[in-house]
Amino acid sequence: MVTGAARGMGACFAAGLARQGVRVLGVDIDEAVLQASIAATREAGLGTLGGSLDGMQCDVSSREAMFKVASQAVERLGRLDIWINNAGIFPQSDIASVSPEQLSRTFGINVDGVFFGAQAASEHMKNGGAIVNMASVAAFRVRRGRAIYSATKAAVHNLTQSLAVELGEQKIRVNALAPGFIDTEMTNWVREIPGAMDKALSTIPLGRIGQPADVLNAMLFLVSDAAAYVSGQTLGVDGGSRHG
Repeated sequence: MVTGAARGMGACFAAGLARQGVRVLGVDIDEAVLQASIAATREAGLGTLGGSLDGMQCDVSSREAMFKVASQAVERLGRLDIWINNAGIFPQSDIASVSPEQLSRTFGINVDGVFFGAQAASEHMKNGGAIVNMASVAAFRVRRGRAIYSATKAAVHNLTQSLAVELGEQKIRVNALAPGFIDTEMTNWVREIPGAMDKALSTIPLGRIGQPADVLNAMLFLVSDAAAYVSGQTLGVDGGSRHG
């Protein structure tokens, strides 16, 4: 299961897992874009390892919807081994401009969606599995105008540790990814503001913007047997920007 699979990192995760031979169900609130993305991925090819990619509409901020798609994933695929809590939004507003509705929606998707996803996944992972949550370098390094976004990602970091402790008895490993500046639709704004790209690059010790493949490779590690003794960790994929 990959949430937020219609675009950006979610689409990359869904395609990457399928090309590794995983049978993937991607979900997103925007079903039209999701199905178009899946069609494009299938047309590009899923490789020869036997993976598959299907999609369903789902609002991750709804506990009922998340439990429903988890059950349907098991019905379609036979079992549930991997759950990627990727869905998220990236609002930018000074604190004085944040409305109650914006605050509620951001936490509803970025935090509630992760919690409901873990709850739903754990119901079907009685013999173990891997959950990967999407945190962010923003959980550790704040910027003006990103207060509620940073707060949600800090919550995901902490929640990942708690989930790892509680779900470990089911042999479920729970980890998080903390990407830095990654070249996706969510970060297109940096190309539209004069000087923003240079400023962004100045904070990244490796001197380049991250690519979706960089985060995909980290995710594939966390769900693989190579990470069999890794749980409760938030893995930075940020070119060193957390310390830059």
